[in-house]
Parts: sequence; C-alpha cells; structure tokens
Amino acid sequence: MNPKRKKRLALVFLVVLGVGTAVALALNAFQENLLFFYSPRDVVAGKVPDDHAFRIGGLVTAGSVKRQPDGLTVQFDVTDMDETVAVQYTGILPDLFREGQGIVALGRLGPNGVFVAEEVLAKHDENYMPPEVAEALGNAHEKATGTPVPEPNRRQGS
Repeated sequence: MNPKRKKRLALVFLVVLGVGTAVALALNAFQENLLFFYSPRDVVAGKVPDDHAFRIGGLVTAGSVKRQPDGLTVQFDVTDMDETVAVQYTGILPDLFREGQGIVALGRLGPNGVFVAEEVLAKHDENYMPPEVAEALGNAHEKATGTPVPEPNRRQGS
C-alpha cells in the first residue's frame, strides 16, 4: 500500500471512529433523559425501573395530605382507584394542588416504597387531566366494574 492510500485509510478510520463515538454519547444521553409514565398499579406491581427517574400520576387521595413542620415537605397518597402509592415532596406545590385532583409527579421510588418527587404538576383547569392519568384511571375503572369509560367529547379546532 502506498503512503497516500495509508493516509486516506487512516483518515476514514478516524472519521468513522469519531462519528461512532458521537452517536454512542448521544444515545447514552437520550437513554438517561428518557422518562416513562407509570400508574400506581404499575408501581405496586414492581414494574418501575430501579434507581431511575419516572413519572407517576393519579388522583390525590382525600385526607392523605400531611404537611411537615418545616413547611415545605408534604406527604400524600396518589391513587388510580385500584392501588395507592405514598408520595413525598419537598418544595412549593402548585397553586392548583388539592385532594381529589389529578396530578403527575416526577421522581424516584425510595427504598421504603415511598415515591420521592422532584416535581409535582397539577391540572390547569377543571376540564383537563393528563392523558396518562386519564388512561390509568379508565383502566382501573374498567378492571373494577367491567365496563369501559367512554372517550370524552373533545372540541375540534378553536
């Protein structure tokens, strides 16, 4: 092989190695930032990832909200009407947070089975519920009663 061809081959090898490294780093970053939604039933069944952040959603159980003396730590239960998971959150809750309301929380499952939330999101008006929460509640209702929940009428356009 002549020196010019060796140089080109080395250059092609370095370009392929660089592109491969960039793709590997991008896929790794994507995997670390991927967040899945789980219902309380999935959490109780053990279908959640270990030591990886995920979202959980459902209704805040009536009478379950307990505020700690520090004023920022709140513990409450989230249910999909089938199973219930305890949630602990330290921070300022959204203004619309209340018992009986649909929420989505982002965090990790602690070793004691309590979901430690980093962020809590509440619905923005009385007509909206996050699609994942609505589906989880509908599935729990269908399992309990045997009748599916009809799809809500959605406004088109506007």
